[in-house]
Amino acid sequence: MPSLAFAGGIFRYVEADGTVVYTNVPPKGAGARQARKVEGEFRPAPTPTAPAKVSPASTKQLTAFDEIIDEMALKYRMPVNLVRAVMHAESAFNPNAISHVGASGLMQLMPQTAREMYVKDIFDARENIEGGTRYLRVLANEFDGDMVKMVAAYNAGPDAVRKYGGQVPPYAETQAYVRKVLSLYFQYKAQSDVAKADGVER
Repeated sequence: MPSLAFAGGIFRYVEADGTVVYTNVPPKGAGARQARKVEGEFRPAPTPTAPAKVSPASTKQLTAFDEIIDEMALKYRMPVNLVRAVMHAESAFNPNAISHVGASGLMQLMPQTAREMYVKDIFDARENIEGGTRYLRVLANEFDGDMVKMVAAYNAGPDAVRKYGGQVPPYAETQAYVRKVLSLYFQYKAQSDVAKADGVER
């Protein structure tokens, strides 16, 4: 699906602290001198309300990132199937996905969140997955491991969840996103349980 937001292309430059910045707006000032247009195809990220279902095709796409997901889930003590579900909902496993608000990569990190999670290159699959998983751990710490609140905060921000007394904010997008991620989580968990019963680790 074409996106007018990306019609002019994606530009890349490196800030003084080493952070790699990607933007669809031609940069000005210091960044403009060293910015270069990125070759490759960037696609719009799926909307939070788009349906998602674990299928043989999605499982095959996910396999490319399984080792990194397993490693980061263990490192940050997060349920591996939650990381899978968030990635599925956010990008459908497209490492070059970009949303209309500027969230990027597999876990659809906003630039500010990426910086806070020590992500230098938001389109590097390993860095993006680590940043997203680290952010889930931050949200788990804040909301006492309550998965519903964590997922809502991942979409709407922790301030929005706090604003509504720890409940899922009354935003149609966020409520649809929470349902979507939890559905995917339980689908991936069921798939993992079957694999374990068959003696195959996933």
